[in-house]
Amino acid sequence: MAFLKTHERTKERFSLLLLDLEEYYFEQHTAYHVTSSSKKERKIRGSFKVCSRSIIFDPEDLTEPILKIPLRDCKKIEFVEKENNPFNEPRPSTISISCGQVISIKESNVIAPYRNDRGAKKMTFQLEVWSKTEDVVQTLLQLHRASCLEKLGDQTAMIAANLQSRLARSSFDKNCFQNVAERPHMECAVEMVLPLVSNPGHVCITDENLYFQPLNGYPQHVIQIKLNRVRRIYKRRHGLRPLGLEVFCTENDFCSDIYLKFYNTADRDEIYYYIATFLENHMIEHTAESYMLQWQRGHLSNYQYLLHLNNLADRSCNDLSQYPVFPWVIADYTSSQLDLTNAATFRDLSKPVGALNRERLDRLLARYKGMPEPRFMYGSHYSSPGYVLFYLVRVAPEHMLCLQNGRYDHADRMFNSIGETWKNCLEGATDFKELIPEFYGNDCSFLENKLSLDLGRRQNGSLVGDVVPPPWASDASDFLQKHRTALESQYVSEHLHEWIDLVFGFKQRGSEAVAAHNVFHPLTYEGGIDCDSIEDPDERIAMLTQILEFGQTPTQLFSSPHPQRITPRFQNITRSSSNTSPVSELSPVSQSEDSSFEDLTEESRKLAWANMGNLTLVSSHKVHKEAVTGITVTRDGAAIFSTSQDSTLKMFSKELKEFQRSMSFSNMALSSCLMLAHGKTVACSSWDNNVYFYSIPYGRRQDTLMGHDDAVSEMCWFDERLYTASWDSTVKVWQCASDGSSSHKRSQFQLLAELEHDSGVNTIGLNPAGTLLVSGCKDGAVTIWDTSSYDTLQQVHCHTGTIHHTAFSPDSRHVLSVGADSCMKVIDVQTGMVISSVKAEEEQRCFCWDGNSVLCGGQSGDLLLWDLLSNTVTKRIPAHSGAVTAMWMNDLCSTVITGGEDRQMIFWKLQS
Repeated sequence: MAFLKTHERTKERFSLLLLDLEEYYFEQHTAYHVTSSSKKERKIRGSFKVCSRSIIFDPEDLTEPILKIPLRDCKKIEFVEKENNPFNEPRPSTISISCGQVISIKESNVIAPYRNDRGAKKMTFQLEVWSKTEDVVQTLLQLHRASCLEKLGDQTAMIAANLQSRLARSSFDKNCFQNVAERPHMECAVEMVLPLVSNPGHVCITDENLYFQPLNGYPQHVIQIKLNRVRRIYKRRHGLRPLGLEVFCTENDFCSDIYLKFYNTADRDEIYYYIATFLENHMIEHTAESYMLQWQRGHLSNYQYLLHLNNLADRSCNDLSQYPVFPWVIADYTSSQLDLTNAATFRDLSKPVGALNRERLDRLLARYKGMPEPRFMYGSHYSSPGYVLFYLVRVAPEHMLCLQNGRYDHADRMFNSIGETWKNCLEGATDFKELIPEFYGNDCSFLENKLSLDLGRRQNGSLVGDVVPPPWASDASDFLQKHRTALESQYVSEHLHEWIDLVFGFKQRGSEAVAAHNVFHPLTYEGGIDCDSIEDPDERIAMLTQILEFGQTPTQLFSSPHPQRITPRFQNITRSSSNTSPVSELSPVSQSEDSSFEDLTEESRKLAWANMGNLTLVSSHKVHKEAVTGITVTRDGAAIFSTSQDSTLKMFSKELKEFQRSMSFSNMALSSCLMLAHGKTVACSSWDNNVYFYSIPYGRRQDTLMGHDDAVSEMCWFDERLYTASWDSTVKVWQCASDGSSSHKRSQFQLLAELEHDSGVNTIGLNPAGTLLVSGCKDGAVTIWDTSSYDTLQQVHCHTGTIHHTAFSPDSRHVLSVGADSCMKVIDVQTGMVISSVKAEEEQRCFCWDGNSVLCGGQSGDLLLWDLLSNTVTKRIPAHSGAVTAMWMNDLCSTVITGGEDRQMIFWKLQS
């Protein structure tokens, strides 16, 4: 257990947890606390500790309390010179402190709430080494001035200057090397981070060891880690900045051997890369994807996989604002027997805790809808320092007292019963907390009051003791064993990916988070605010403190739906059709039912985009008499259909390499075409205001939808719904109710919604899940719509001319648009912010993209490969002799078909 492991290093009564949050322990001196009564003087020997905001006296006699004097409460600190009068007994020099408060801690060596003695007091301390007294007083006066400054920012700056001065005047003691032959590589000032505390000192790395030497010699003179024992290292965000480094000497433990915070990122990175190079033969660098594949195939348990994801997402047991987060998996805390074969026993892992109770969610959503921007659904987080210590108070009471200014929480608000806590998470107005790894471990001490702590008395008169287990567990140990079994159960294995989507994945942010009712306060998200940009130091510190106390959302690890685990009973479980990309339904690629195929597909896509510059022309065919406007392909890839301004729909046989059919519906241009999901019907939009449906098996028009008052410009199809865009300034949503599965029977189209725009709509696109629609208009506006409510989520006027094409990124977080102004714009779906704007040399007419790279068809006829991260063209591929007007790409991103104003269709293949 993390808290026990970190505390094993010292058996002292003193702890850094006696300091205030963000306080440093600088130095200690053996001293006497001198008290005078009417009869005689009494001296209590102990350690006099100088801290950045307080003085702490730790007596050797354990029955005496530790005394803490906050410097801000000191009225006077003075050096009293030794008495040299030959007629009196010589008196050594002392430190005299007049203060308004003294805090007594651990009286009779018992961990209990602190006792505050308020009122004017005079304290006298005598150092064993008299000669240091004056220097110590000067230090205390300097720190006292800092504590009394009006502004918190000024206080912090003055203390930081004092700390940096101390670090600069000292260095690592190389006499501590284990081996005289060791060669030092680098040394710098750092802080060792433990839960709620930081300890400044120096780190030194050699060709054999990593050393940390605390400035104050606490808890020991030097901490040593042999580099050949290190198994994992992680860069960490600490205080929202990339300054942390965590070192593990074990493979599966979630508690590290040391966590260091550097004062600049360059020092951190140099040590990280030095250790990484040194360990090349000792460890494999794992990514979220590599762990995912191991878990999917059963090589990692659910528990191990969640630990690895937490580690990769910056969660650390040394940082309570980013403590590892685990899900509640059981919903039954009342039955006498735990039935792991019954789905009702389990919590719905597809929903965040706040959305599990529909009645409470409705109240939260009503508040959310009336809230000004930035809006959020939940006013508290699922993981915060307070929640972690709520669970761990029985093994980490000093941490709780440190966090809560020397007090425990009210007895009725303590962690008293697992069932009560679950009930409150379901019904409480502000309680949405998840669990921590300890609930699935082997050490049940956090559920038992083994330290006999006095945690208070409840309103019913009972004392707070051990945590009450559910009826189906005989004791704490039995609860953990059954709880761990539940985590590894069939049901959880089949649904854990849904919870990962919420906490670490694509539903963590943006529109997917909104749809999943998973929106927390903006300050909890990584990058939600740049504290360094806040100029006022007081505001900056207050903001940082608020963020760290409130809790932080993990770093996002996945931007697309997480695949399901391949479980023994259901080898062929696949994601629901609502998450299937409409593009994949048109792909000329045989879809395997095995969900492991998703991994291969995703890897193939990444590889394809990495090699997109190697796109090679296979063949070109001149088949239309005017510009090509649309391309679609049958599911087996055997037939390609294209539309043109020459008013024809043509069918091309891939096998015979020739056009087999030509169909004309009217004398007006056709603007686009798409394949319906069953693969037997092609829909064509026309400038004559209609949509025509062509039956492939019967070779004839099977239906006409007279839907608009002006030309239909583009269409989308998802889940039996047709979306049609028109120059009449509307997008219409139609429900298709077919009379039967046979493709020749006529369909009825029911109008579900009409989305109004300020000008003609030129292009539309759906996100892969079909939950969002984007439309691009002739006036340069991009609008993002919610397809369930048909509400406008964002409207951004980002182009100065008509928009040619717009589409979501595969992870639904961004929208890319190209227009007549030759600009490419990337819009953040969640905020509506234009996060990237590129002015190209020519108009881009159409494109395909993966979120980072874009394959564009330009006005000149060339294909351009853009890298959006650097905003540069990485490859120009000669293609058409006129503008590229249509583009289609298969699901594996390995085949591309383009159409142009030169009436040509060109087939492209990716050369590996």
